Amino acid sequence: MKHAVLSLLALFLCVAGVNAQSDWKRVAAHDGIKVYAKAISDSKVKAMKAECALNANVEEVIALLMDVKSAEQWVCHTKSCTVVRKVSDTELFYHTEVSLPWPLDNRDFVTHLKVIRDPKTDIVTVDAPAVPGIMPVRKGIVRVQHSVNRWLLRPLANGKVWVEYTLQVDPGGHIPPHIVNMFACRAPIETFQRMRDVLAERRRLAER
Repeated sequence: MKHAVLSLLALFLCVAGVNAQSDWKRVAAHDGIKVYAKAISDSKVKAMKAECALNANVEEVIALLMDVKSAEQWVCHTKSCTVVRKVSDTELFYHTEVSLPWPLDNRDFVTHLKVIRDPKTDIVTVDAPAVPGIMPVRKGIVRVQHSVNRWLLRPLANGKVWVEYTLQVDPGGHIPPHIVNMFACRAPIETFQRMRDVLAERRRLAER
């Protein structure tokens, strides 16, 4: 239970900066998944980035990210994830609640997800910042007011896709940052492993 709690905190409380690649220090590598961390000057919580190759094409990964309900299957400790408003096939707003064990309060946030494709490189950026004011704050749940999430999808020559994920979050409330920093490598690895499984299952169903 202790490790599960720490993994959950790591996923949602890591802060990703925009400094040069040389600032990142690899803190974990498992099953083809690499996790990096770095110190941020104005934060006690380290920055976090995870990356790996997935046995899927870019369109399959975009479809998974747009299917926000499926996040309950593969994003660590997601209690619920529901669409608030669909703008288009490449843009929507969705609400997420994250389960935290007692005595911590659950967190929730509304995300504005938008898919942006570079026509010259075919690299896809999926920006997913948290946005305030879309839904009222719920009693007993801490609202995340600031979060900048980004997925970078780069097609590979072998039909796979290279995925890089970064996260910048102010979680609100009080959770000791040193606990997060000690175990920050756990949750990204588990999340990417689950993501691989879900993508593989979706492909099997599509091929029937």
